[in-house]
Amino acid sequence: MKLRYGVIAATLTFSIAGCATAPPKEPENLCRIFEEKRDWYKAAAKMEKKWGVPIQVPMAIMYQESSFKHNAKPPRDYILWVIPWGRVSSAYGYSQAKTGTWDDYVKETGNSWSSRDNFNDAMDFMGWYISKSHRINGVSKWDAYAQYLNYHEGWGGYKRQTYRQKQWLMRTAERVQERAGRYGAQLRQCEEDLQRGWLWRLFFG
Repeated sequence: MKLRYGVIAATLTFSIAGCATAPPKEPENLCRIFEEKRDWYKAAAKMEKKWGVPIQVPMAIMYQESSFKHNAKPPRDYILWVIPWGRVSSAYGYSQAKTGTWDDYVKETGNSWSSRDNFNDAMDFMGWYISKSHRINGVSKWDAYAQYLNYHEGWGGYKRQTYRQKQWLMRTAERVQERAGRYGAQLRQCEEDLQRGWLWRLFFG
């Protein structure tokens, strides 16, 4: 009996672990990412249609924030540099959304069943955030540099230009901008194929 329960427990553990989505194998190429994870492209295209945000911008920000890890967390904080004491931030998941900001997203969108470790929900959250950055601070939805600064510093921090005291952050925003440019160029080469259905790909792919 104990052995049977042990087998069941091990099977459940394996099943749960199997549900975790591994990061894409080729994160430097947006075409390879979406070819590997077709459901990610569907979620990204849905976000673009809903929020008017070009796919490459949130994908470049997501790469920077979590490296596409569904359960990414910020580093631990320590007391006296030795004793672990929570995390430096409540950020979590693909988008590294903080708890308070995620709660605001849920309230405004009504997406009450959303989860930060779900790619579809994380992508919708990022579309919402980028759209609000455009509305609040007048930042173009295509401007990955300024959008990342909004994402990192918050709308108020961006307005106060707190990023100007953080040279490292502006350099990071430049990397995000460069990646968004590459992702956009890559996507233009493969999006037509990504938009085709599985039946077309079965016979003609």
